Amino acid sequence: MTDLILTPNLPGQDDLYADLLVAHEGLSKAQSDALNARLILILMNQLGDADLIRSAIATARLPQEEEDAK
Repeated sequence: MTDLILTPNLPGQDDLYADLLVAHEGLSKAQSDALNARLILILMNQLGDADLIRSAIATARLPQEEEDAK
């Protein structure tokens, strides 16, 4: 199993984040949610590693679970 990289690892990450925001401009909440879902599925397919994806899902849930415990 591949370990998750949780430190910055993407050149031009600020520019890519800006591109993501632009992609959402003018969309309704439902359209924005659908865009995010499609993007996630495309990137999951690109990764092609089910264990890595499951690890990422679990890691992404941690802040919410910690907040819910308060």
